[in-house]
Amino acid sequence: MKLYSDKELAAILDQPIFHQIGQVADEMGVECYVVGGYVRDIFLQRPSNDIDVVVVGSGIEVATRLKKLLGRRAHLSVFKNFGTAQVKMGEMEVEFVGARRESYSHDSRKPIVEDGTLEDDQNRRDFTINAMAICLNSERFGQLVDPFNGLADLEDGIIATPLDPEVTFSDDPLRMMRCVRFATQLNFQIEDATFEALERMADRITIVSMERISVELNKIMLSPTPSRGFVDLQRASLLQLILPEVAALDIVEQKNGRAHKNNFYHSLEVLDNVAKKEPTPNPSRTGGELGQIAPQQDYTNAPPVREGLGGGSILYLRWAALLHDIGKTKSKRWDALAGWTFHNHNYLGMKMVAPLFRRLKLPMGAEMHYVEKLVELHMRPQAIADDEVTDSAVRRLLSDAGDDIDDLMTLCEADITSKNEVKKKIFLENFRLVREKLADLKEKDYKRLLQPVIDGNEIMQLFNLKPSREVGVLKQFLKDAVLDNRVPNEREPLMQLLMEKAEEMGLPTPIPSRAGGGLI
Repeated sequence: MKLYSDKELAAILDQPIFHQIGQVADEMGVECYVVGGYVRDIFLQRPSNDIDVVVVGSGIEVATRLKKLLGRRAHLSVFKNFGTAQVKMGEMEVEFVGARRESYSHDSRKPIVEDGTLEDDQNRRDFTINAMAICLNSERFGQLVDPFNGLADLEDGIIATPLDPEVTFSDDPLRMMRCVRFATQLNFQIEDATFEALERMADRITIVSMERISVELNKIMLSPTPSRGFVDLQRASLLQLILPEVAALDIVEQKNGRAHKNNFYHSLEVLDNVAKKEPTPNPSRTGGELGQIAPQQDYTNAPPVREGLGGGSILYLRWAALLHDIGKTKSKRWDALAGWTFHNHNYLGMKMVAPLFRRLKLPMGAEMHYVEKLVELHMRPQAIADDEVTDSAVRRLLSDAGDDIDDLMTLCEADITSKNEVKKKIFLENFRLVREKLADLKEKDYKRLLQPVIDGNEIMQLFNLKPSREVGVLKQFLKDAVLDNRVPNEREPLMQLLMEKAEEMGLPTPIPSRAGGGLI
């Protein structure tokens, strides 16, 4: 962070757009200020094209006059219902709003809005670091207005509310999520009084829509160290209201002197490991705020969506990391010999993904299926690595994971959280062997040969079957034969195997070809 004098701020804002806004405001005889995140990010030395301007008067009128001054190169959008307007010029967007005061009823996030002063407007801001303003009028151009010592909190790395935090969070409970999110993104600490208010007001989050909550969760997820946010959410009793499946992992049971690990903190460690391996998308490409990236980190060239994720993205790889063990709460059993077991937790966890995504209003298409796949398969590479790394086992893994195989391997390597360095080294070496085998098989183009040349449609025609369990059994039988290299992926040997299996299952005689001479 860098501190600036008013004179230095004036030099930073010495750009045509800010002088033009000030010129229009002076002509109208109103005060105007650049506020919020843009001011915060000046001190954090983060460039931004999203500018918020507060006018002590009509923000829409100032925006309309600015558009006339800028001419055709600018585009004006007016949102009368919200009392706001936007002027866009190239990549720069300036949002205008009139200074206002707000009051709330207990059961709603929708405020009663009235015209107000700059002081009123700063009072309604969520956090001190977002309540700073810089004047754009010519006489006071560059003057910082910081009534809540936001600059000091920015320097000290503190998240605090301008007014009583209990009132702030009660008025707009989404601010509780934003509080945790900003602390996570910026690597700041939440002030004690503010955190205590989070704990007291946690139940208020239930009046916020899941869509808004998920936006904040995704921003936490894309932070450099996302575990910080989930720990704070858990400590404040917010996580059990938003993600009870994850919150439930925060338990350690002991029996006969044997305890299992805390799967909540293990999952967070895996999430952080994935975050270290996978770069965070550039917020300017994803519509996010500059607070999404950590100081001194540049992710300009990191694409938000990568090929080979089955429709997913870096974001959903992190979701898979967080959720990979959620099935352990349902699968946990005590065995007198083996101790605590979690058999089939990957399958049970996979079944929990869709209801969770539906509740959180997360995408129910390719992204959700991608997370399901990684949760279900996350034990497979480890099982292969523990045994002899055979071609057939790796072929099966490659067939089941498809284009997401590299991401699955990334997740599995991140899942090695053992504190025993010797054990950890052995695991990583085994995974290296699996990766080498995958690379060898890809080079041989086995992916092209993984699906038998006789497909389900032909099986149904041959035996006059409708889609059924029998068709699935025959398809899997042929696929296993190819994957295990028992026969080449050629029609004649596969057809012979198919006939033998069908006879064993007591299926009807295949239908002769209409063209004569053999089977269809």
